[in-house]
Amino acid sequence: MNDAVLEEHSGTPDSYKVTAGELRQFVERIERLDQEKKDIAEQQKEVMAEAKARGYDTKVMRKLIALRKRDPDDISEEEAVLELYKEALGMR
Repeated sequence: MNDAVLEEHSGTPDSYKVTAGELRQFVERIERLDQEKKDIAEQQKEVMAEAKARGYDTKVMRKLIALRKRDPDDISEEEAVLELYKEALGMR
């Protein structure tokens, strides 16, 4: 494919015309980012496997990581409601 302007048909508005080279660059950047995402996910799996091998509960670690991303006020509110529900069900 060359770097000429691509058109679906002669009546295509200029806003829909694309340059093949520019399009290729965008696609290749996304492909590289996808590969980086896969690489990072693999590294995360390796870290979790290492933590598990050293005796850590990785399920709990994942919950801690998720909690650290959240707003402390939201966490407190959710925990208060959870305690209320547990008490209502006699789980306390």
